[in-house]
Amino acid sequence: MTFLMAILLGLVQGVAEFLPISSSGHLTLLQHFFGMEEVDNLYNILLHFATLIAVCIAYRKDIAEMIVEFFRGLAALFSRRGARETGRPPEGRRLVLLVIVGTLPLFVILPIEGLVEGLGGSPAFVSVMLLVTGCLLFFSDRLARGSKTVRTATVKDALLVGVAQGIATVPGLSRSGTTISAGMVLGFDRKFAVRYSFLLSLPAVLGATLLKVVDVATGEVEVDLALLPKYIVGMIVAGVVGYFAIQLVKLLADKGKFGKFAYYCWIAGAVALVASFVIR
Repeated sequence: MTFLMAILLGLVQGVAEFLPISSSGHLTLLQHFFGMEEVDNLYNILLHFATLIAVCIAYRKDIAEMIVEFFRGLAALFSRRGARETGRPPEGRRLVLLVIVGTLPLFVILPIEGLVEGLGGSPAFVSVMLLVTGCLLFFSDRLARGSKTVRTATVKDALLVGVAQGIATVPGLSRSGTTISAGMVLGFDRKFAVRYSFLLSLPAVLGATLLKVVDVATGEVEVDLALLPKYIVGMIVAGVVGYFAIQLVKLLADKGKFGKFAYYCWIAGAVALVASFVIR
């Protein structure tokens, strides 16, 4: 891997992870049509970890409040005073609950993770999923008339968005696009749909990163120390680009232009689908 390749992969990850255009789909198509070398598992996880840091910076106030309220909630749960509390929980504590509930469906995907990832071996399949992503973005943006926030979103809403996140593990489906679309269809306010989608990504990415760290520590995954400088450069690119991609999604969603990404997904998906049959 060259430094240029590491930077390019970081750029693709940072842009496509948060813009609703599927990072996994773009990496698959780039590898197939342009001969881009396959990303090794460790670098893939490190790139995702870099985008996780971007989320943490963009939503640092929410995350800080969630951490505080998580421990306050635990303390209240096991105290006599907490058992007598009947008022509405603080917003941060409720957000923790919604994120936990939304993460649960991912555990159903774990036993078939290899099968799902294997679908990415077909450029035609990935292209079709990009077309599907475009349809999700187009119609959800036009159905977005909701006003639910962290105060009014239900546990059922969070679970359904979590199911959407699980489905979005299919290569070519955008995780952010699918979860934001699901939230807006369920009646989430546009700002809250985006906010919840990005916060919901934290447990999944953090969990995958920790599992990979365990594999490295136990020797199951070999680390080529010569590649570390290139990994670090790619991570910096992915993190910085990812931060600005988050701001762009927030801006376009606020202005009701989230569905504009649908046109890109349709064009990219259509071109890639035709190319998958022409180029063997």
